[in-house]
Amino acid sequence: MIEKSKVVGFIDERISELNNGLFVVSLTITTKNKINVELDKLEGNVSVSDCVSVSRNIEHNLDREEQDFELSVSSAGLDNGLRVYSQYKKNIGKGVKVKMIEGDTIEGTMINATPQQITVQTKRKERIEGRKKKETIIEDHVLAMDKIKETKIVISFK
Repeated sequence: MIEKSKVVGFIDERISELNNGLFVVSLTITTKNKINVELDKLEGNVSVSDCVSVSRNIEHNLDREEQDFELSVSSAGLDNGLRVYSQYKKNIGKGVKVKMIEGDTIEGTMINATPQQITVQTKRKERIEGRKKKETIIEDHVLAMDKIKETKIVISFK
């Protein structure tokens, strides 16, 4: 089996050469030497050339004569949700849907993120006694990272 530390070294080498904000979201190597790498970028999106560059660096440094392997390098994508702190940091100010381990779901705007917790701001209309119009109630929910099951970006077409 191909050593994960070797592949991490090849990825880190190319990311530091590119110096464009790329970071690794996920790296898996199966027992059949299938290597899957998911990348994201601190600002903007991961380009095809970013993926090709990282892929080529891994490909050229591993010897197929020694061990055969399958390689896939891609961007993290929106459908997988947020998995590492850098993704949370990148998406401050965006709409998120957070599923908690206990089962609660909170949907709002992520206004802050640290390695330990995120803050999601929610808005709702509520009728206050003695007033005719509904008032907007804004609440900040501080959520511990270790209590979060899943966080996904809410895609809006407004």
